[in-house]
Amino acid sequence: ESKLQEKNGQFTAVQNLITDHSQKLEENRRGVTETSNQIVSLKSKKEALRNLTERYEGYGNSIRRVMEQKTKNPKIVGVVADIIQVDKRYETAIETALGGSIQNIVTEDDATAKSMIAYLKQNRFGRATFLPIQSIVDRSGVSNDVKLESGVVGTASELVGYDKKFQSIIGHLLGRIVVVDHINHAMALAKKYKQSLRIVTLEGELINPGGALTGGAFKNTSNLLGRKRELEEIDEQIEKLSVKLEEHKKQITFLTEDREKQKGIRDELNTEIQNMNIRMNTYTLNLEQVQAKLAEVERGFASINRENGELAAQIDEINANKQELKDN
Repeated sequence: ESKLQEKNGQFTAVQNLITDHSQKLEENRRGVTETSNQIVSLKSKKEALRNLTERYEGYGNSIRRVMEQKTKNPKIVGVVADIIQVDKRYETAIETALGGSIQNIVTEDDATAKSMIAYLKQNRFGRATFLPIQSIVDRSGVSNDVKLESGVVGTASELVGYDKKFQSIIGHLLGRIVVVDHINHAMALAKKYKQSLRIVTLEGELINPGGALTGGAFKNTSNLLGRKRELEEIDEQIEKLSVKLEEHKKQITFLTEDREKQKGIRDELNTEIQNMNIRMNTYTLNLEQVQAKLAEVERGFASINRENGELAAQIDEINANKQELKDN
């Protein structure tokens, strides 16, 4: 009986494991569906954003027309947004600092810029500003005293990443612009330096030399500066989700195989338990039969003992009668 209890305990444990595997399989299957849907959604978003980036959506018509010529003229480098990398924390400040110059077109040389201006003029596509790498002069120049003032994060040119060949362009556009943490520090800094600085805040307020102040709600629907970063972030998300998806699939394979294995063990235990129950039932039946036979024998023996007692009594009675006759 103890062995049967042990087998029943093993059967229950295996059955619980099978149930647990089934629940985890369902969870991982849902995980595969949800993760796959997220990947599909991100890939669609990436494709849409990539198309916007490649087509230069959000830029002026003249800019798009010039960039369409890039495959034919490799000396067209790209717009300013193409040549810089900006941490998300500084995107608003840098886009404010650049203003319209974010759509300026960088070229390798003057000749390329000149030919593109002629192209725009000839086709009446509008106007554009070009920044030939060979000709642009670096205008960087903010004193160390300014950089040490309260709230100053740095010059705008120090807060962007770029290839060193674009140094003169970055210095020209951002080298004299001071980035500060918030408007209070910006106004105090402007006042201290007699409104001689161009200052932007992390939230996008702008103070120009002379004291003109621009600010309010910053609406950046086109996000020209953040597109490249967004594409990189989407790639990172897709990569993480792909790893997660593979882990779900691995778990499904393992759980499916192990569940089948446990089902085999369960079936073997079930057969053993059934056989043990049959043997126990047989033993019980045989025992009952033997006990019944024993009881029958005991009853027969008791009956014989009674008969023997009766016969002995009769013999005693006969002997007494015989003795009585002799005495008479």
